[in-house]
Amino acid sequence: MWTAGDWKDYEVIDASGGEKLERWGSYILLRPDPQVIWNTPKEHPSWKKLNGHYHRSAKGGGEWEFFDLPDEWQISYRNLKFNLKPFSFKHTGLFPEQAVNWDWCSNIIKKALKSGSYGPERPFKVLNLFAYTGGATVSAAAAGAHVVHVDASKGMVGWARENAVSSGLSDAPIRWLVDDCVKFVEREIRRGNKYDGIIMDPPSYGRGPKGEIWKIEDSVYPFIRTCTELLSDDAAFLLINSYTTGLQASVLSYMLGSLIEKRRGGFVHADEIGLPVSSNGLTLPCGASGRWVSSDFNNA
Repeated sequence: MWTAGDWKDYEVIDASGGEKLERWGSYILLRPDPQVIWNTPKEHPSWKKLNGHYHRSAKGGGEWEFFDLPDEWQISYRNLKFNLKPFSFKHTGLFPEQAVNWDWCSNIIKKALKSGSYGPERPFKVLNLFAYTGGATVSAAAAGAHVVHVDASKGMVGWARENAVSSGLSDAPIRWLVDDCVKFVEREIRRGNKYDGIIMDPPSYGRGPKGEIWKIEDSVYPFIRTCTELLSDDAAFLLINSYTTGLQASVLSYMLGSLIEKRRGGFVHADEIGLPVSSNGLTLPCGASGRWVSSDFNNA
């Protein structure tokens, strides 16, 4: 399992009874987590010091209950700053487990830039699809990449721009696009644009601007195949994340292997990603990621 264990401002303190107890900066939140199917004693004192609790409804959805929690606050990861605010369906605007992927992409970008093959006339270009509030975007930009950030939600793109400003990246070469990711990729292919790295975090289910249905089990394989047409001749990586139960690491590995590794060489790696639980030494699983990397950067 790839574990995001380098956080200072965030931790999973404990997990029991379908919920995880987390520290986000100075604030303690309790949120549902379907992976937590065990009921262990809730002995840590933070269980009784909550600042926010998301209650899941038996009818679906749920609602927040707050105890002295600000409307918005920040946490840091390395040299990045993220703006947090609780909103619908238990979310805060950040998936901390993705830090393990941010670091992986950043290391490749930095190694590529040091190679001398890239510069002002030939920037290292990254495409971030289904990009949410931009954790991967700001991380890649901080590493020196030129980034195109695409998400269908205007609000999420605005939030991502705020994270870039907070991280000191207001002048970084980032294009912010509110667009349907599938349609955008098709247009980019027609325009002949290429990218050295592609990141995607597709939803389990969604609808396009004209009512097109996105169901990840049906749509993700042809979408990855289409995205491979955007990889430059000397592309370095492609990363896909999945929170869908049916898309285990082995499935991601097979898709990337058949669509990229067989045609381009390089290496495919896939595994669960997780967060360490500080009170008991467990690791909480948080989905899976698949990575294709070129031979030049396999050890980055």
